[in-house]
Parts: sequence; C-alpha cells; structure tokens
Amino acid sequence: MSIKMRAATRPPPEDTKSQIKAAAQMLFARHGVDAVTVQQIVTAAGQRNNAALHYHFGSKEELIRQLVVDGAAVLDERRQGMLRELDGRGGPATIREVVLVLVMPVIELGEDERWRGYIRFTSSLQASDRRTLRAALNNRWNAGYVACFAHLKRMLPLPAALVEQRLSMFSIYANAILSAREAALETPRTRSNRLWDQRFTTENILDTLEATLTCPPSARTLDGLPADGRR
Repeated sequence: MSIKMRAATRPPPEDTKSQIKAAAQMLFARHGVDAVTVQQIVTAAGQRNNAALHYHFGSKEELIRQLVVDGAAVLDERRQGMLRELDGRGGPATIREVVLVLVMPVIELGEDERWRGYIRFTSSLQASDRRTLRAALNNRWNAGYVACFAHLKRMLPLPAALVEQRLSMFSIYANAILSAREAALETPRTRSNRLWDQRFTTENILDTLEATLTCPPSARTLDGLPADGRR
C-alpha cells in the first residue's frame, strides 16, 4: 500500500531537524516504522533529498531513537513529579493514584500538537520492535513507569503470576485506547464525537484501565494457576 505524503513548505535551516522529526513522527504513527522510507520522510518534511536526514541524524535508526527519547523524557519528568508529590504524602495509597501517574501524562501529551503522533508511533514500535524501543529508553527514560509498576506489584492483592500478566495487559490496553484517542484528535471534525467528547470520557478510560488491574479473578482463572502460584 502506497503512502501519500503532503510536502511541507521548506523550513529555514535551523528548523530542518525539528521538521524532519515532526514529519517522521506522524508518518510512523500512521503507517508504522517499517513501512516508511527515508525518502518519504524528507519529502514530507519539505527537503530535496535524503542528505538532510543523514546530516542531522546519520540514519533512520538514530532518528527513531531520538524521537522515542524526546517524548519519553517529557513523560518521565511528569511522572517523576507526580510520584514525588505522592511520596510527600507517604506514597500512593490506592491503585487509582498509580494509574493516574501512568496514564494522565500520556493523555496530556496527546493533547499537545507538538507531540501528536507520538503515542501511536511508540505503541506501534513496541508491538513490532520492542528491542529497539527498550534500547532507546536505555533503562533511563522510563524510570517513573518502572516505579509505578513496582508500586502495583506491591499493592495488588493477587497471585504474582496474575499480577505480571495483568501489568502486561494493562500496557497493551492503555496503548490501544490512547492511540485511538490520539488518532481521533488528529482528524478534523465538524461535530461532536460520541465516544471521545463526553465529559466523563477521561475518567471512564481510567476506570476501565484500573479495572483491568483490580478485577477479581474468576474461579476458572485461579484453577488454571499452578498450586505454587496461587499466593
């Protein structure tokens, strides 16, 4: 399937790097990293040839790494700040407080035009090339995320095997719903959207994600656990 691109007005030299990042982020969000070529990125950024990307980034892989880090640094700073506020009150007291730290920074990021496309880009990268995503984060730019998961592992009153699986499911569900929301925000609309424009939408997203973690396991689920994993 071909990728249609809308060439931008050629930016001043000092803005070329940011224009390439913006073009790449949106193309990656819409089509996935593997489907987008260097030529398509530079064309969408209003550049004449591939030399601009290679000059500023060296390679498509380095461009991807920088895009991941740019947004991850913003998310991590926000999460770390929220965690410090909770620590000042003695630490998180409820699962909902931890879910807020995990999810609200992503919702806020998706509402900022500068970061539009970032959620879908990183969600797609996590699904298709998790190793590249982890290498970009380098155990540095996701410290707040890791700290939240440590809190959840301590707080959830479930067998460890279920907790581990639910945390993975939580990440998958959150990526899916927040990516869909980001895509809806990108599309110009002339009328209200019944799914995304309700006053309770954000709280309902948080409710469903919290329920993913806290819903009591069924008897059949518990029966499927090995005897030594039901603690």
